[in-house]
Amino acid sequence: MTREARIIFIMDPIESLPAQKDTTIGMMMGAVSLGLPIYYSRQESIYLLDGAVQTTAQKINLKLKNERELASFEDWYQLDEAENIIFGENDIVLQRKDPPFNMHYIHATYLLELMERQGAFVCNRPDSLRDCNEKMFTAWFPELTPPTLVSSQSDKIKAFIAQHHDTIVKPLDGMGGSSIFRVTENDPNLNVILETMTEHNQTSIMVQRYIPEIKKGDKRIILINGVPAPHLLARVPAVNETRGNLAAGATGVVQTLSENDRMICEKLGPELVKRGLYFVGLDVIGDYLTEINVTSPTGIRQIDAETGSFLGRDLIEALLNLWQERKSRA
Repeated sequence: MTREARIIFIMDPIESLPAQKDTTIGMMMGAVSLGLPIYYSRQESIYLLDGAVQTTAQKINLKLKNERELASFEDWYQLDEAENIIFGENDIVLQRKDPPFNMHYIHATYLLELMERQGAFVCNRPDSLRDCNEKMFTAWFPELTPPTLVSSQSDKIKAFIAQHHDTIVKPLDGMGGSSIFRVTENDPNLNVILETMTEHNQTSIMVQRYIPEIKKGDKRIILINGVPAPHLLARVPAVNETRGNLAAGATGVVQTLSENDRMICEKLGPELVKRGLYFVGLDVIGDYLTEINVTSPTGIRQIDAETGSFLGRDLIEALLNLWQERKSRA
């Protein structure tokens, strides 16, 4: 396989990454293990000039103990001098900017689309990043989800809560478990929660029936080009918590996929591939799909550490194959 591609990561500040567990670093190690140069750029560094999408980027030199392990968690990378890059057909670009999904992010997807027209291969595809809200996208698969309401109207939300009694309410644009509440129709704080989250009936939120199996973990399933990894990361909530998010204190436990998990992946896989969603993290609680994470899914380093897999390399190899297929058709 020709190795003339360069890998460009558009991401949050590199110094902010948690070196022990960050998924983007796992991807970097995968690229380096395949002999590919890797570059670091910020979302705000991308610009359009005279019809060409460009960026200021720095080549990353990883300091590795071996192909999948950093030599140090404190001093794990070195950056070359900044250079200007005009995106082209030899670039594989990974958009790894964490939410919030705001207008800055949407504007970035326009530049990413123009970048694709210049020949760059972008993961995940920019129009799908823009279209596939991580919570709302589950509505395309209602047979896989718990009973769900999306609305900004407090009367409809209260009626849904009264029907299902024990529910989860969450914003459509949050991450890491922020602003997620478990509420019943008798919750004394219900009115203020809904007033705050809907901004007085102006902003839609998601309400779902509470799934008791959350106590066994919120399962993160990784799919690469529509195919699930054999193991998942179950995030078991802390004591007196209902949120299965590592950022909210959950404990990660690596497990094999169940038959139902595989069924969910089989149903979603073809649609994800069709939309150019090459790296996706599904969230499954019990037997229910709850989120489809497409902007910056995480969890591969924890799975790799437990199982000896190298999901970062698996992803880069899959992208290289897709990139080569596209070049051969050009």
